[in-house]
Amino acid sequence: MSEQLKIKLSIANRVYPLTINPSQEEGLRKATKKIEAMIGQFEQNYSVRDKQDVLAMCALQFAAQVEQKSIDKEYVNDEVQEKLVALNELLNQHI
Repeated sequence: MSEQLKIKLSIANRVYPLTINPSQEEGLRKATKKIEAMIGQFEQNYSVRDKQDVLAMCALQFAAQVEQKSIDKEYVNDEVQEKLVALNELLNQHI
């Protein structure tokens, strides 16, 4: 079992101490940078009064991205399945 790592992440001017597996550190730090960048964009482009509103908008943006990727993946899987069926039919015709 790997040893746990204690890190601190700063999001929206708040520090969050975490105990994680070392393999998670890079992903968490990259996610923190993306969140901070998105916070900056929302604050620059919209008149937001409360950090909680900005964080809710960030959460919505990230959740929408995850959902869209899932939808896109389903579409690609359906398309691949259709092409495989057509290819299988062609092969069966020539056997």
